[in-house]
Amino acid sequence: MADQATFAEQAMPLMSSLYSGALRMTRNPADADDLVQETYLRAYRGFGGFTEGTNLKAWMYRILTNTYINAYRAKQRRPDESELDEVEDLYLYKRLGGLEAATLGRSAEDELMDTFSEAEVKQAVEDLPENFRMAVLLADVEGFSYKEIAEILDIPIGTVMSRLHRGRKALQKGLFDYAVAHGLADRPTDPESVAATPVSDH
Repeated sequence: MADQATFAEQAMPLMSSLYSGALRMTRNPADADDLVQETYLRAYRGFGGFTEGTNLKAWMYRILTNTYINAYRAKQRRPDESELDEVEDLYLYKRLGGLEAATLGRSAEDELMDTFSEAEVKQAVEDLPENFRMAVLLADVEGFSYKEIAEILDIPIGTVMSRLHRGRKALQKGLFDYAVAHGLADRPTDPESVAATPVSDH
């Protein structure tokens, strides 16, 4: 079938990227393998509904994400966690390190954020509420646009922006609290300087 050949030609080169995404979601290599296999099976079966010329990677990631949410997150499993690839880890660290700096300027807290290692930033991301974590990973690791993330997660763009803003602020606060707890920074006297971010699923 023509669709079968087209699917193999266009979708198979995305497998490495999808596996990396699956590993970040499941944090377990065996589960990531299963998730990717199920994603490709569902994508192949539904390939007739894919609109040629649109973003196949985003379409595949939507299937990957929905499969994860429906099947894997419900298990609430936290087995042996796998480290992100060094390059991905560094990219995430650099992306998050520069968040909002251009528009808000560099505060003392911003400068402090630069002192954290890639591993510390990664752990802080892992500790985010699930909806925030998914939004941050899709935006700051995978590089998807707001519109693409909205399509992948099947939520309004405004919700994407809200989750990213809250997730990034929660990440900054988590790292700052870590710094205070380990004597790397003093707790500010002005409570507004590092505002708490409410934990919400929205």
